[in-house]
Amino acid sequence: MLALRLLNVVAPAYFLCISLVTFVLQLFLFLPSMHEDPAAAPLFSPALLHGALFLFLSANALGNYVLVIQNSPDDLGACQGTSSRKAQCSPPSTHFCRVCARVTLRHDHHCFFTGNCIGSRNMRNFVLFCLYTSLACLYSMVAGVAYISAVLSISFAHPLAFLTLLPTSISQFFSGAVLGSEMFVILMLYLWFAVGLACAGFCCHQLLLILRGQTRHQVRKGVTVSARPWRKNLQEVFGKRWLLGLLVPMFNVGSESSKQQDK
Repeated sequence: MLALRLLNVVAPAYFLCISLVTFVLQLFLFLPSMHEDPAAAPLFSPALLHGALFLFLSANALGNYVLVIQNSPDDLGACQGTSSRKAQCSPPSTHFCRVCARVTLRHDHHCFFTGNCIGSRNMRNFVLFCLYTSLACLYSMVAGVAYISAVLSISFAHPLAFLTLLPTSISQFFSGAVLGSEMFVILMLYLWFAVGLACAGFCCHQLLLILRGQTRHQVRKGVTVSARPWRKNLQEVFGKRWLLGLLVPMFNVGSESSKQQDK
């Protein structure tokens, strides 16, 4: 349990450090290296467009990250104590988290990177957090590949060029052909690639569970849920104005489950 509580502190710090490093590399390394197109208007310069896109992705990723922490699942204190009180709570929809030391409604899982449980109140923000973190990481990887390609004169036309980049760069780094800053960017490319794919897979899996009306905790326990239309399951998490929530993800349009909790 002590190791889990320590991970609950280390993982958010690790995520914030990666976010800070990514922002610094984008702002002070990738964007200044983009050449200006003389024929392009100042408002449509490559650096400005790339900077605006990166700020949009990172702002929504960090914004939903904060909302996941703020919109903590309700602590159902009435479910604790005597066996008669515990019987009032439906096991498929509640779960006692040992890390948070509380019973949460419609528990899905405990996310160590946010240090919080994912349940009825913050599921929407968690899915959007995974989505925009994946897009921000993959976009940073593309910008980093363009930077390395220009600095080291490497062509990535071959499909295996990215896979052979790391071992080749390590040998060139110890021989002095690759600088330390360039080697650091190359290592970050693989980190962005791994985090981006992991978040994308996690987001797709979570959306599939939402469409089925299930939580990950229910799947692990083998609990069956009543069949409902997938549109109703989607609206329960994202609300009826789900398109507005995708266009302005940091604006919490509210979901059906959160409205029921507020009543």
